[in-house]
Amino acid sequence: MTDVSFTEAELEFLRRMELCRLATVDERCRPHVVPVCYVLLDGAFYIVTDPGTRKHRNLERNPYAALVVDVYKPNRAVMVEGSVELLTSGEEFRRVSELFYRKFEWARRDPWDEGEAVLIKLIPERKVSWGLVRSVRRREG
Repeated sequence: MTDVSFTEAELEFLRRMELCRLATVDERCRPHVVPVCYVLLDGAFYIVTDPGTRKHRNLERNPYAALVVDVYKPNRAVMVEGSVELLTSGEEFRRVSELFYRKFEWARRDPWDEGEAVLIKLIPERKVSWGLVRSVRRREG
């Protein structure tokens, strides 16, 4: 799916977290950053939004975005940049929607049908992480 691969430490961190900050740009190239919940599947990040939101409109014009998943103490993060596909129906839409329902109580309370929501699929093309290197034990000589 993507040429970017995540380390085991990065994947463990990303699977534990629920919230990221998604950055898009508007028609005047002004940034728009919002906190959103995500699901990670096969190396891609999926975010659900309502049709017509600012992030949706921005991505219709410019199908590239960045996101960061982070915690402050201890300072750990994964930042990705990539291309975006917008899904409103189909098998992938249904499969990922089910993942949202399993992961998030708010999604179970207010499920959506095809055409009622937009799934933003961010396919990583570049990634940077920090604070996620596993410690290496030194051998006693």
